[in-house]
Amino acid sequence: MKLSIIGSGYVGTTIAACFAEVGHDVVNVDIDEDIVASVNDGDAPIHEPGLDELVEKHAGDRLRATTDYDAILDTDATFLALPTPSEDDGHIDLSIMEAGARSVGRTLADKDGYHLVVTKSTVVPTTTEEVIAPLLEDESGLELGTDFDIGMNPEFLREGSAVSDFLGPDKVVLGSQTDRAAALLRDVFDPLVERAGGPPVVETGVREAEMIKYANNAFLASKISLANDLANICKEYGIDSEEVLDAVGLDSRIGSAFLGAGVGWGGSCFPKDVAAIVAAARDAGYEATMLEAAVEVNDRQPVRMLDILREHTDPSGARVAVLGLAFKPGTDDVRNSRAIPLIDALLDAGADVVGYDPVATENMREHFPDIDYADSAADALAGADAALVVTDWDEFAALDDEFDAMTDAVVVDGRSIVSRRDGIVYESLV
Repeated sequence: MKLSIIGSGYVGTTIAACFAEVGHDVVNVDIDEDIVASVNDGDAPIHEPGLDELVEKHAGDRLRATTDYDAILDTDATFLALPTPSEDDGHIDLSIMEAGARSVGRTLADKDGYHLVVTKSTVVPTTTEEVIAPLLEDESGLELGTDFDIGMNPEFLREGSAVSDFLGPDKVVLGSQTDRAAALLRDVFDPLVERAGGPPVVETGVREAEMIKYANNAFLASKISLANDLANICKEYGIDSEEVLDAVGLDSRIGSAFLGAGVGWGGSCFPKDVAAIVAAARDAGYEATMLEAAVEVNDRQPVRMLDILREHTDPSGARVAVLGLAFKPGTDDVRNSRAIPLIDALLDAGADVVGYDPVATENMREHFPDIDYADSAADALAGADAALVVTDWDEFAALDDEFDAMTDAVVVDGRSIVSRRDGIVYESLV
């Protein structure tokens, strides 16, 4: 099939390359000429394991990029993969999505034959039906349900494993309003489902598909916060929280995934999605108190690291190494990284901060241009009075003699990956 993807960001580039990998002809439409040139040259515009290889493999063949919306006229379906950032009150900002929908609508006015427009971005329930569809109709002059249809296909991609997540999904969710749209969506995803060995395919309504994404992320975020709450209680009683949570995870009703206690969740999805569904619920007259509590627990976790540090040293004037700046390993994304509130708190306490991350230093430099950045974990630790481990990169688990170069070896481990050893004062967060 011929597919157009509007947006060449983290989601758009990944799904475009993966759709090409399963046999579709794909065109990425983006307003950024540098990104378009990068894709056409075979270079992925974002850091994501496995993506460079796919873009290089299919660029110039089944994958191309352009700034011209007219490219969608030669495609069967268009996926809207545009940003929906958070506003200060938790609501999502739909301005970029709305602009994209208007551009698609104006282009579809010249389309011969039926077309399907699918929301791929994460949007609150009713957005596709009540915001995107009217814009498409108004701009195109076409009739919804006759000349074109809308659909919703939520993404469940984790940064650092997005390619493998798309090509080997736990489930595929296809939201549609008409039989015709449902059939076309099946045709789009059949090659992927076959390649992936037949994961469950959930065919549902458009707003149900929108809600499934939010419910999915809200549940996972809440599970992490509950694990952290329980681990915090364990620490107060001197109990090994890992043993407790490992045992809890053996219950088939609970499972072990997302029970790893630590400094909390960040990134582009969990914080934004939980805030958005809480705000949407409030608009509908419902207070999502459990989700609000999950956010509160998560916000406390980085500050707990500083509290633990204070038990061993005064951060004022201390040289503190922050190991890990990305919100998770395998990505250079620092959006809502737990390192950000931690560094803020350290600076407020008068600490001299040095940060290190294998790939995310330049992105974090935009947030904190005035702190020091090291070229390696060893350089960050040299002369430091304390080290706070925020991201569980494998290289941090391998640290050993590097701690000997610290002035006062106090290590607060927010991910429980550093091995206890003689010569350091070691505290896990939980």
